[in-house]
Amino acid sequence: MSSNTNKEMLVDLSPFLKVYKDGTVERLFGSPHVPPSPEDAVTGVSSKDVNISPAVQARLYLPKLTDPHQKLPVLVYYHGGGFCLESAFSFLDQRYMNILAAEAKALIVSVEYRLAPEHPLPVAYEDSWTALQWVASHAIEKPGMEKEPWLTEHADFGKIYVGGDSAGGNIVHNILLRAGAEPLPGDMKILGGFLSHPYFWRSKPIESETKEETEQNVAYEIWLFAYPSAPGGIDSPMINPFVDDAPSLSELACSRLLVCLAEKDPLTSRGILYVESVKKSGWNGEVELVVVEGEDHCFHVLDPEKDKAKDLIKRLASFISQ
Repeated sequence: MSSNTNKEMLVDLSPFLKVYKDGTVERLFGSPHVPPSPEDAVTGVSSKDVNISPAVQARLYLPKLTDPHQKLPVLVYYHGGGFCLESAFSFLDQRYMNILAAEAKALIVSVEYRLAPEHPLPVAYEDSWTALQWVASHAIEKPGMEKEPWLTEHADFGKIYVGGDSAGGNIVHNILLRAGAEPLPGDMKILGGFLSHPYFWRSKPIESETKEETEQNVAYEIWLFAYPSAPGGIDSPMINPFVDDAPSLSELACSRLLVCLAEKDPLTSRGILYVESVKKSGWNGEVELVVVEGEDHCFHVLDPEKDKAKDLIKRLASFISQ
């Protein structure tokens, strides 16, 4: 980090990242990458990395099996980090996925989508869709395709879930809308989706916010940084699902939806508005809302040993395993 002391800065999004005029990106927040594990010492979950395409990778998680032919629900998971930070291969995400896979007894595909600013949005959305298509392709006969054994042997393709935290929750929303408009291979259906502390924003203040508070929030700045060419800017339907020209929430392509929020999180008001808007949209499914008192953004990922974090992860696991 000290090597950047004398460089000229182009963008300062502290405490998250800085970009220098020579193109260097300095990420100030996140956890180190860790390798997959044949068997996690705490949970017994096995993990391995796979290449989905030349640009997209994933880390797969398989819980301990009681039956070698056991079929499991599948969660396609999208990590958080404002589209700019963190990784499916990071310590924080690996720890979280191990716990969730063990608790839900689910096969998890944690997607390593490419990050801004090196790969501005909509690249992350496209990578995320590519990963879901790859999972779906395992349910059909496709001559010449090299299939992943964990999916062919253990995936219950009637129980496909998508989930994500923060920016990952935003990705889930956009993936569910795309799946409503564009069929997946084999016409695979998504049973449910969870949006945990989803990253939504807009130019219009909400509740007691002032216009200045809305525009000066880092959530506003990071979106414009990650997607500088976004049609509509901060009111792009991809970050503002409440804007007039946004796709109807009635088109969300799943039958079950779980939205998890934290009382102290600045994103929570928009998360509540999202649930209310889904209910009013005519969407034909079951939506649940969980708001955890006294906690902040993505607390369960940052410290999964807290009692409230354990409770939330159990709630997520129950949603996936139903």
